[in-house]
Amino acid sequence: MLSGIRVLDLSRILAGPWCTQLLADYGADVLKIEKPGSGDDTRRWGPPFLRGGQSPAVDGDVAAYFLCCNRGKRSLALDFTQAEGQQILRRLAEASDVLVENYLPGTLQKYGLDYASLAALNPRLIYCSISGFGQDGPNAARAGYDAMIQAEAGLMSLTGEAAGGPMKVGVAVSDLMCGMYAASAILATLHERSRTQRGAQLDLALFDCQVGWLANQGMNYRVGGTVPPRHGTAHPNIAPYQVFATADGHLMLAVGNDEQFRRFCAAADAGALAADARFGSNAQRVANRVQLVSAMTPLLAARSTQDWLQQLGEAGVPAGPVNDLAAVFAHSQVEARGLAASLTHPLWGEVPQIANPLRRDGKPQLAPLAPPDLGEHGEAVLAELGLDAQQRADLVARGIVGGGRG
Repeated sequence: MLSGIRVLDLSRILAGPWCTQLLADYGADVLKIEKPGSGDDTRRWGPPFLRGGQSPAVDGDVAAYFLCCNRGKRSLALDFTQAEGQQILRRLAEASDVLVENYLPGTLQKYGLDYASLAALNPRLIYCSISGFGQDGPNAARAGYDAMIQAEAGLMSLTGEAAGGPMKVGVAVSDLMCGMYAASAILATLHERSRTQRGAQLDLALFDCQVGWLANQGMNYRVGGTVPPRHGTAHPNIAPYQVFATADGHLMLAVGNDEQFRRFCAAADAGALAADARFGSNAQRVANRVQLVSAMTPLLAARSTQDWLQQLGEAGVPAGPVNDLAAVFAHSQVEARGLAASLTHPLWGEVPQIANPLRRDGKPQLAPLAPPDLGEHGEAVLAELGLDAQQRADLVARGIVGGGRG
């Protein structure tokens, strides 16, 4: 889909790399620019590590965190704080369609690598900046990490048990959603560029994205004027829609409308519950949530999770088990859909991956390259720029370019 599109990836950690991995899965040539000697911080964010050699030495390890968001990319270890590194990066930008970076606003301007400087060389360049709080505003100079954004932008106030304290989501959803917004903005701008022949500067902030996808909870506040409380696993606008304890575990019950509630009551042999005027409509069930849950709790606890899944499945009532990750990756649907994938790397061997969920014309969209070793593709990239072997060796010797091991 994106064959022929070159993406210059100056991003680290998660939001930017998640965006560029998605573009790589869609067929783009993604060149990851990393700091010589250390690279992306997440290479060391472990354990767990995927062992790269036969010895227990740290050199050769790569963290699972890095492997989750960097497939499909080539790595060039380049010191662009030096003038020759900057010149190489400018040449790469001239030949690229997209640049993604997540430095603090103003950082790349010091090196002549900001949007204005690079757009003067390549007016077709789409320059996507990802930051904690955006390129302007009173907080623009602040760094932003996912957990602090979940807290400051409201998500943490909504997450956790009703009687408990604030809780972050178990994966870095602020980063991930910002990466998804960035990818969709890049794709839209590529489409626009086909008409205008000009690129654009895209400004994505973790904070803005988190506020933007407060979604129904954000609108609940804006329309109703009441600060939403934490509901644990329950839904603020639908009932019953939460986790219940069963005889041997837990079940997520997701009753989405009145007909499903009536079918649940029939499957549970709970005629009195179905006839109770307090629970006749969703609005009434939400208003009487405490009484409803109190009445349902002993019903759900009387049967096993598997029994409920069978009964509710036959009745057409949405419900599912609360699986840990071992159960998820043993799930028949994960196997059928090929979600547990792997790619082969010359240093690390088989590299586990979690597949892109998109299927196009029945085929999965997964970049063919495993996540790269630091500087793995430097020789090839410099050769593409026309540098001969002696020039490449000189750049490596002086530390401007890091050598790869792959």
